[in-house]
Amino acid sequence: MNRKSAHVMVVTPHPDDAEFGVAGTVARWVRDGKDVVYVVCTNGDKGSNNSEIDPKELAKIREKEQLAAAALLGVKDVVFLRYPDQGLEDTPEFRKKIVRLIRTYRPQTVVTADPYRRYIWHRDHRITGQVTLDAIFPYARDYLSYPDLTEEGLRPHKVREILFWASEDINFRSDITKTFDLKLAALQCHESQVGQFPSGELEKRLRERHSMLAEGQDFELAEAFHREEIWQ
Repeated sequence: MNRKSAHVMVVTPHPDDAEFGVAGTVARWVRDGKDVVYVVCTNGDKGSNNSEIDPKELAKIREKEQLAAAALLGVKDVVFLRYPDQGLEDTPEFRKKIVRLIRTYRPQTVVTADPYRRYIWHRDHRITGQVTLDAIFPYARDYLSYPDLTEEGLRPHKVREILFWASEDINFRSDITKTFDLKLAALQCHESQVGQFPSGELEKRLRERHSMLAEGQDFELAEAFHREEIWQ
């Protein structure tokens, strides 16, 4: 069996969501010597207002954009599950894929979208967060869950920490003051998603948001999460 490992796993619904949600923190982790792996759940084939573009071509474009952004940040591996955009479901198959990846890479920290954000929230984000949380606890942890994975050599693994981006219940802020420029550059790799912004507008909006998220802290710019430690 091919042995892999990573300190952090980021499970993102679409290409570009991780860059909006956690890229500044990812860049800081990588600078600190941590290995980070991305798991991209959908192919993003509906993420465009251009009615003329072929969805299959859009999926190819977005995969290339995600690889470019990840390379810029120093992400170790990028795993594409390639479910259709707007097509995620909370299924045993999807959950097992996430469990397999957790048991393969054995991260201490997993980062994903908050499944409990109220009212207006993309369904793919909600389902990605919920399935990831279920995969972490209890399925990746328990010996009697997926014995076939254990037989393959993918032994149970206990994730110690989970961070949810876009949470309405923030209890953890990460200093991205020194990595903001890398976050911005990584987002700009997603030309199909942010190319419509006038010059300088994306940076202005991001800086305002991350400055607001850092209010009350002793640093200038922050990404904010709901953080849970898992001790069971």
